[in-house]
Amino acid sequence: MTFQPCCVIPIYEHGATIRALVASLAAHGLPIYIVDDGSGAATQAELARVREAFPQVRLSRLPQNRGKGAAVMHGMLQARNDGMTHALQIDADGQHDPRDVPRFIARAGERPDAVICGQALFDRSVPKARFYGRYLTHFMVWIETLSFAIRDSMCGFRLYPLAATGELIEAGVIPLRMDFDTAMVVRLAWRGVPIENLPTRVIYPAGGISHFRMLRDNIRLTRMHTLLVGGMLLRAPVLLGRKLLLLWGTLFRARP
Repeated sequence: MTFQPCCVIPIYEHGATIRALVASLAAHGLPIYIVDDGSGAATQAELARVREAFPQVRLSRLPQNRGKGAAVMHGMLQARNDGMTHALQIDADGQHDPRDVPRFIARAGERPDAVICGQALFDRSVPKARFYGRYLTHFMVWIETLSFAIRDSMCGFRLYPLAATGELIEAGVIPLRMDFDTAMVVRLAWRGVPIENLPTRVIYPAGGISHFRMLRDNIRLTRMHTLLVGGMLLRAPVLLGRKLLLLWGTLFRARP
């Protein structure tokens, strides 16, 4: 199948930043799927203007706010149905660097079966609590996958192969909100999808809008990790078997 990448942008009330992001992405010549996750009238009006200005934009809307994961998955299924093979997820709030798009696309061209995970390189704008909190999630993900393959399970700048990802979405096991990114990549890893890590600059823009809610979303993340640890225990023989096969293959190739 011909390599056909696109961009998928979930948006909820980021009307102030979406035009600049789309203008940067448009330079790369990719279809851009924007999914409005139930934004209000002002953001809807800005999205209509963006769609008018950039013909590669394909805009859809969820009638009410369902969560980042719901918006991303809606966009990915739409892209797959349109014949796209890969989707580059990027957030609408200006945190991610669109100049890295060619690097993601090039890596996916080399490894079309893999998830290309952005590995966040933060500057001083990152809130300290968010920065150190990520390491707890990293530690949990290493346990849940019995592997260090996933260097950053929380970065929302990521390129997915749509065949494998679409199957997982249709299984109905992926959460819809802030726990989406981690659950998605862990479950893809369980299915044997290779993981590639790509360092990329991430900032927290001054005055940026965050939809992370400390109590509510930490409860969701705790529930997600509990389910994933349980899933790992059920899959441990398979996960360990893969590692042994990989080790055996490496040793066999190294023999003179």
